[in-house]
Parts: sequence; structure tokens; C-alpha cells
Amino acid sequence: MIPLGKAEIMREGTDVTVVGWGGQLRVLEKACDLAHEQYGVSCELIDLRTILPWDVDCLVQSVEKTGRLVVSHEAPITCGFGAEIVATLQEKCFLHLESPIQRVCGYDTPFPLVFEKHYIPDKFKNLEAIKHVMEYSQ
Repeated sequence: MIPLGKAEIMREGTDVTVVGWGGQLRVLEKACDLAHEQYGVSCELIDLRTILPWDVDCLVQSVEKTGRLVVSHEAPITCGFGAEIVATLQEKCFLHLESPIQRVCGYDTPFPLVFEKHYIPDKFKNLEAIKHVMEYSQ
């Protein structure tokens, strides 16, 4: 049984926290593998598992360690749960952040099912967000 409000750290990492849930985790595992292979980036991959309640403390501890955060989900970017995660982590981890938080989400438009593979964020969109937070400079 999955405990409510308890995230799982699927992969320990030191450079960037990557968080998702549900089917997006398979995509994120591949993106984290590519980030390591291509850029030497160590991703801490977290499965949120439940979104209400959600494990704020787990994400705060991870972001305080890595200084970077990428949130990915299949819903549209506007009003998606990723916005709640970003708002909370921005508030709680502001002084620890090394780059702006990135959201990798679906588009803000209805789409026919036949185009789902273009709508749902893939490993390459997530890899680009990981690369962006790692290369950010003020």
C-alpha cells in the first residue's frame, strides 16, 4: 500500500531535483539517464506518489541539497499541480535555489488523442529543462 503524503526518492542525486508522478516517471528516468550520460549531471529523481496530501518536506530537503528543481507532469502548465509545487518550493527554498525552477508540462490547449505523443512531455523536453537549470548563470 502506498502511504498518503510520502514521496519516494527513486534515485539519489546531487546536482538537480527532478520530481514527477504517475506515468511521467518512466519518461523522467530516461531523461535522468540521458542527463548523466551526456552532461555528467546527477539527478535526484523523486516520485511524489500522492498529490493531496503531498510530501513537502522531502522536496524541500532535496532542493536544499541540489539547489535546482525540475517539475514534470502531463497536465497543462496553467493550473497544473506543478504550479503548487513551484510556489511552495520557491517560498521555502528561495535562498537555496541556484536557478529558476523549471516546469515541463503539457500545452495549454485541447488536443486530439492522435497527437498525444506530441502533447505529453517526453525525455528530450525534460532533458532540455535539466540542462537549462544546470547552465543557468545570473
